[in-house]
Amino acid sequence: MNVIEELDRGLTYDITTLLTRRKALRLIAGAGLATIVGCTPAAVSNSTAGTSATGSTGTTAAGGTTAGTGSGEECAVIAERTAGPFPGNGSNGPNVLTESGVVRQDIRSSFGSATGVAGGIPLVIKLAIQDQASGCAAMAGAAVYLWHCDRGGLYSIYSDGVTDENYLRGVQEADAGGVVTFTSIFPGCYQGRWPHIHFEVYSSLEAAADEQNKIATSQIALPQDICDQVYATEGYEDSVGALAQLSLETDNVFGEDGGAHQLGTMSGTIESGLTVELAVPV
Repeated sequence: MNVIEELDRGLTYDITTLLTRRKALRLIAGAGLATIVGCTPAAVSNSTAGTSATGSTGTTAAGGTTAGTGSGEECAVIAERTAGPFPGNGSNGPNVLTESGVVRQDIRSSFGSATGVAGGIPLVIKLAIQDQASGCAAMAGAAVYLWHCDRGGLYSIYSDGVTDENYLRGVQEADAGGVVTFTSIFPGCYQGRWPHIHFEVYSSLEAAADEQNKIATSQIALPQDICDQVYATEGYEDSVGALAQLSLETDNVFGEDGGAHQLGTMSGTIESGLTVELAVPV
C-alpha cells in the first residue's frame, strides 16, 4: 500500500482507528476524568451565564440551561437553522464527511492534499450536546460537524480563491460530559449575515459519515461587543463595514428570536485567545 492510499481511506477508517484507540484510553479514563471536568464549558457547569474578560455578559443557549438539570423552556430543543449554501457535507456536491482527516480538534489548517492554514484571532469553540428528552442530560458519544467562514468571509471549497482548501471544517465526538471542542479562528462578517458558526449534530461518530443522519442543524451567533473588538484588528478590515449594516434582529436567520437561543457565551481576550460556548439540546 502506498502512502497516498494510507492517508486517504476515508472516514470509516478514521472511525475504526479511533474506536481501537478508545479501548486503550479507557484504561486511563479515571485519571483523565478530572481534566475533562476541569475543561467543561460554562454551559455544562453550575453557572448559567458567562462573563467575558471585557466585562460583557454572554447568553447561554436555551435560556441559560445547565446540562442534566434543565426543564421546560430551559431545556428547549435548539432552533433549526439553515446549513446555508456552503455546507461541504455532500448535500450540494462537495463532501468532506467521507474524507480521511476530517475527524480533528484543530480545524485551522486544511487536510488531505490541501495545505492552506486560516489566519485570524484564535477561537476555541465548545458545544455541550444535550438530550432534551432526558432533561438535557449530557449526550456522550454524539458527534458534531462544524464549519464557518475565514476572516475574509470566504468558505473553503466554495469561495473564489479557497476552492482548493478545506480548512475551518471538522468533526468531533462528544466526551463523557457531552462536550465537543474545536480550535479555530474568529470568523469574519460578510454582507447580509450576522457573524456565525454552522454545526450539525449526529447521534454518533459513525453516523456523521452521512449528512442524512443528522439530528439537528443550527448556528452559533457571536456577540456584537466581541465582534467589534476582533474586527478592529488586522486582517478583519472588510468585516467592519459589513457588520455596521446588520443586527441580530434584522438578520435573516437569527431575526426570528434575535438569536436568543443561539447567542454564544464568550470568555478570554484577544491577546490570550477567545472561547465561545453554547449548550445544544437536541
